[in-house]
Amino acid sequence: MSSTAHLGARVRALRRQHGLSQKQLADKLDISASYLNLIEHGKRPVSASVLIRLAQGFPLDIGSLATDDSQAESELTEIFSDPLFDDLALTTADVRELVASCPSAAEAVRVLYRSWREAREAVATLTSRMQGQEGSLVDPASTPTEEVHDFLQRSGNHFPSLEEAAERLRRDAKIRDDDRYQRMADWLLEAHGVRIQWAPVEASPQVMRRYDPERRILHLSQVLAPRSRHFQLAHQLGLIACQEQLDQLTEDRRLTSDEARRLARVTLANYFAAAVLMPYAPFLEEAERRRYDIELLGHRYRTSFEQVSHRLCTLRRPGAEGVPFHMIRVDIAGNISKRFSGSGIRFARYSGACPRWNVHAAFLTPGQIRTQTSVMEDGTTYFCVARTVQKSGGGWNQPHAMHAIGLGCEISHAPRVVYADGVDMHNLTHAVPVGVTCRLCERRECAQRAFPPLAQRLEVDENVRGVNLYATVGRG
Repeated sequence: MSSTAHLGARVRALRRQHGLSQKQLADKLDISASYLNLIEHGKRPVSASVLIRLAQGFPLDIGSLATDDSQAESELTEIFSDPLFDDLALTTADVRELVASCPSAAEAVRVLYRSWREAREAVATLTSRMQGQEGSLVDPASTPTEEVHDFLQRSGNHFPSLEEAAERLRRDAKIRDDDRYQRMADWLLEAHGVRIQWAPVEASPQVMRRYDPERRILHLSQVLAPRSRHFQLAHQLGLIACQEQLDQLTEDRRLTSDEARRLARVTLANYFAAAVLMPYAPFLEEAERRRYDIELLGHRYRTSFEQVSHRLCTLRRPGAEGVPFHMIRVDIAGNISKRFSGSGIRFARYSGACPRWNVHAAFLTPGQIRTQTSVMEDGTTYFCVARTVQKSGGGWNQPHAMHAIGLGCEISHAPRVVYADGVDMHNLTHAVPVGVTCRLCERRECAQRAFPPLAQRLEVDENVRGVNLYATVGRG
């Protein structure tokens, strides 16, 4: 959709939202109704003066009129890929028109679908329990977690107020990299009256950190590795010292429940902790100097592979930006527990991710970094690295959780990354074809296809077997 048509559709949606006729809105904008009609139908551009009058007459941000709808289109397309809608024969053009002309209706569809999934999963869980089956089903589209994911995506995963608070803490507490734990512990006691006690693993084997606000005691588990110990201490400092910033940031109206707001606070406290341990300007300078070598950065700042990967995704300060990375964390079953797209790549929200992503293959070589050049259906190419990470339990009888971290960027940024050395950026014939998820991918000949593509008619020939059940096979 052209920018003129896009803005026109936005103006029409705004007028309808406020219950105005074309003549009423035209009078407010000091233009003729016929000219407004041409604007709304994408036949005339929206002038600067009209935009200013819109901003003066309505409570809106001018930038919202030019919002990129690609994320909403992507999610709605994935929603309509559900077999529930198979008989409706909806097209991507239908989805695009809905998002552009009726953004509120598009959002209502997203909310209804999420609610429907939650209700369906709740019924399935209740049924399994009534039948005496152990365990319960978990909804992967849980509303609080999805709202926090969206919250991070809208912010670009960059929070200047927390960066400033972290820099202020390092300055006031005189934190240096060689004694940061002791400095943070002393500041916690001096500035906030909070003492640290070590918790024996036998007391609470599953609890790594517990804060008692009444007794002003922070309990840290004895099994925490030094880097985790530092991170948990910085995290608690964020919860205590940055209450005002956390309150302001989590007032976002799109965090619709107390659970979502609490989860957002935890996520933001993690952000603050990373900013304390890996201060923005020095970390960015070191990342550029080391060409984003995650392991070397981990040694330099005594942080984990996952912590460094997270921090690399937050380097979005205007005028001092790092490589725009995306990040994903999956478990061995393919469940996505963390995701952020700074590179523009799209992640599946309601269904499994493409099995060709190298983040899944990382489990085949634990602890080793794997690289991959991959190309999406629209031709966009990404360079990605992946590695497993393991969190130790409390001892021999405690489980060791293993995940895989995937970090990637659009191919034009790859020369800045050390892992791309030796990759021919001008010859991408060997790039791995990947997609978002099977239902949205139209590559019928993929040997790992699990479901038929949404946009193509299902044709099955019982006398011929291709590389998958849904492949298009010519007759011999």
